[in-house]
Amino acid sequence: MIKKAYALIFLLALVVSCGGGDDYTYVPTTPEIPDDGSDDDVPTITDNELMDLVQKETFKYFWDFAEQNSGGAKERYHPDDPNRDSQVVTAGGTGFGLMAILVGIERGFISRTEGVERLTTLLDFLENADRFHGAWSHWINGSTGAVIPFSSLDDGGDLVETAFLAQGLICIKEYLKNGSAEEQALAQKADELWKGVEWDWYTQGQNVLYWHWSPNHDFAINLQLKGYNEVLITYILAAASPDFGIEKEVYANGWASNGGIKSSNTQYGYPLLVKHNGNEQFGGPLFWAHYSYLGLNPKTLSDEYVDYWNVNVNHSKINYEYCVANPKGFEDYGEDCWGLTASYSRNNDGSMGYNAHSPSNDIGVISPTAAISSIPYTPQESLKAMHYFYKNKDKLLGPAGFYDAFSPEYNFWVAEAYLAIDQGPQIIMIENHRTGLLWNLFMANEDVQAGLTKLGF
Repeated sequence: MIKKAYALIFLLALVVSCGGGDDYTYVPTTPEIPDDGSDDDVPTITDNELMDLVQKETFKYFWDFAEQNSGGAKERYHPDDPNRDSQVVTAGGTGFGLMAILVGIERGFISRTEGVERLTTLLDFLENADRFHGAWSHWINGSTGAVIPFSSLDDGGDLVETAFLAQGLICIKEYLKNGSAEEQALAQKADELWKGVEWDWYTQGQNVLYWHWSPNHDFAINLQLKGYNEVLITYILAAASPDFGIEKEVYANGWASNGGIKSSNTQYGYPLLVKHNGNEQFGGPLFWAHYSYLGLNPKTLSDEYVDYWNVNVNHSKINYEYCVANPKGFEDYGEDCWGLTASYSRNNDGSMGYNAHSPSNDIGVISPTAAISSIPYTPQESLKAMHYFYKNKDKLLGPAGFYDAFSPEYNFWVAEAYLAIDQGPQIIMIENHRTGLLWNLFMANEDVQAGLTKLGF
């Protein structure tokens, strides 16, 4: 039986090795490495230069290597096999990509005109793609807009992926709403797209949200959204919807289990505060502290159950302290080499697979997105890790930022590949740490504010 908190991870693990796609021309790009001026083997770079570099290089995933017809984020990108799944657009990763494009405009990686042109293509694609009671599918064919089944029963709407996408659409709306006539029209389209999601349909008339619905299999997957994991944003947006909204009872019973979400566990002196599904002792994979909070600002986010800023800070610090303690004695784990989350992984035979790494599931594989994307919560610790990754840039830095995973334990094995859902949080959370850009945009939205008020935040 698939555990609720890991449904997305395990389903992805089943299909992450699938090939596919059609013609795509790969144009190699060389990362722009600052001249550190040093003659020794240890490169030096300032914190700001390093954040600039990570954002600029990671941005290429969503710009240079986007799906060529739709402009959407491809599920994965393998530089040594660029045709692999080249038409597979991921809905959630595309939501992250929308936000990354705004960072690209603000940072001058692209012009505003270029950004608006790409966003126009993207929103036109999303408008015409298959939808299921308003929700998009997990995977979408970038050429046709048709659903690509994620699993045998998952060939319809994916409410969580849709929420990640809607988070990006709301940021687009807020960023462009006071711009030119063209930009205002695009902002209006973004607003209409996310408001078309029938969130209440996905309750089946109960006080809980369900992850999937299929026109062929109905609610057969039967996966309820209950915390604590990565799905908080789904409940926030469902409450915020002006036409298809849920009531507070759905949030209280579903996400919060009527208070059952709370935890009294402590690790390394840090209270977990919430029960991490399947990871009650040390906390789950670190993406749980990222995906819902790319737009949703946890700094001022608390309800009757918990303060989410404290949840995420403590979650990140426990993950860090575990790697410093290094109870399994893995090579290089420590203050500057840490970060366990779901990502590509090393199989026992040395091949590349997928795994939801966490302190409770530690196999010696570090995922750069874990520490990098936690930078708002652990700024010093995250920068130390980024300097370690940069020190090993000859192995770790590829054409779209740092590679997805590596393991010093096994002769510095590296997964020389990328996933949209791992690259996106890096550029976004670094920007939130630096300027609060995406947090400010998302939290300024009137519907979001109304939803938070409805839920008692």
